[in-house]
Amino acid sequence: MKKSISFKLFSGFVLGSLIFLSFFIFLNTRYMGEFYLKQKQRLLRNTAADINRVYTGDIEEIDIKLESLERDKGLSVIILDAGGNIKYVTRGKMRGMTGRREIPFWFRFYEMAQARSGMELVIDPVLNTRFLNMFYWLDNGDFLILSTPLAAVEESVEIARRFFLLAAVPSLLLGSLVVFFWAWRFTHPIREMNNIAQKMARLDFSQRCEIKSEDELGELAESLNSLSYQLDRAIRELKEANLKLEEDIEKERKLDQMRKEFVYNVSHELKTPLSLIRGYAEGLKLNVAESEEDKNFYCDVIIDEAEKMNKLVRELLDLAQIESGYMKLEKDYFDLSSFISQVLHKYEPIFADKGVKLEVEKPAEVVVYADSLRVEEVLTNYINNAVNYVDGERKIRIRVEEDEERHKVRVRVYNSGSHIPEEALDKVFISFYKVDKARTRSYGGTGLGLAIVKAIQELDNNAYGVANVEGGVEFYFELDKG
Repeated sequence: MKKSISFKLFSGFVLGSLIFLSFFIFLNTRYMGEFYLKQKQRLLRNTAADINRVYTGDIEEIDIKLESLERDKGLSVIILDAGGNIKYVTRGKMRGMTGRREIPFWFRFYEMAQARSGMELVIDPVLNTRFLNMFYWLDNGDFLILSTPLAAVEESVEIARRFFLLAAVPSLLLGSLVVFFWAWRFTHPIREMNNIAQKMARLDFSQRCEIKSEDELGELAESLNSLSYQLDRAIRELKEANLKLEEDIEKERKLDQMRKEFVYNVSHELKTPLSLIRGYAEGLKLNVAESEEDKNFYCDVIIDEAEKMNKLVRELLDLAQIESGYMKLEKDYFDLSSFISQVLHKYEPIFADKGVKLEVEKPAEVVVYADSLRVEEVLTNYINNAVNYVDGERKIRIRVEEDEERHKVRVRVYNSGSHIPEEALDKVFISFYKVDKARTRSYGGTGLGLAIVKAIQELDNNAYGVANVEGGVEFYFELDKG
């Protein structure tokens, strides 16, 4: 800051003081003499009027008053009668009564008597002192002469000017010091508010003005604090809104990407069976298959591929219905242990055909509160996935665990075999995601089974997941305990 308010206040005070001193010295030098003379003239006029008011012709009546005037006001008084005879004269020798000493006094009197009253400024040649004389006709016919010596006005003016300069210099220095500290104290709140305003410009709203004065500065500090609070809140809300907007944009981008991938995956899943159906249908039309056995084979392929397409469409409709929120769970209480036994009973021929060793660990009875139809869908998807990927010991284990503290039941489905790559563990529940695409195609998987599990469990607000464990892979899902 080039010139602060403190500097401006200080320099303004010093400049104003210097102007005042210069003006005072000019007036003192230029007009003090004239002012002094006018005051003396006024004194003589007032004294003459005062004597005229009380004097009736008898000197003894006003003798004491005249002495008092002479003593208190430094005047010389002479009273003459109409014939020029002296009736009263100030004690001591009178000087400066005439300008020309060769002219008799009475002759000078008759010269001045031509006017009612008058003033005369003369110099006593003996004392070399100036006197101001006044001649005044009293109402009773006597003539009054008042005389007062004039001090050396120029000398008085010079003394006064020197004294004023001597007193003005320390007064100016002391005043400047006082004004400097006062200006610094006065501008301290302004500097504090300026620092806070600069921090606000850098989006730092942590500080508050602590100025409590009940004046405009106090009101300005309160306004600055309010502005800081409002800006801080507005910027925080703006940041939150911006962050939410970024999240929404990212979410929308991911959804758009998922839609594109979904369309691509559906097209890809339908492309192969459609191609097979078309090829074999054209072969039948052209009688490529000559024997009855070949015709039956062609028809079986067409039926098998059509069933795969039908399964894909059913699963797509099922997933879309769940994710859109149109599907409502019809929850009820039932025994999960007997329910699992019924589901596994349907898989006995498949387990035997695949050489699967089944292990089941479950309580004799455990009641859950869930939608049995959707629980069967989740369980069968897990079992189908285990059957398709079982390897090594070819073991599948189903275990049911109760969590009394959380009031949950967890169902685990384990299959021996290779682990899922770590980077794929968080992707297996995404629609159409396949860890081994060739193997998925070989057993007719659509890549939607685990996505349906995810949709059902999230609709039921229950956990699900997968983990690599010793010797294989384990999927799980949870249900509410009844």
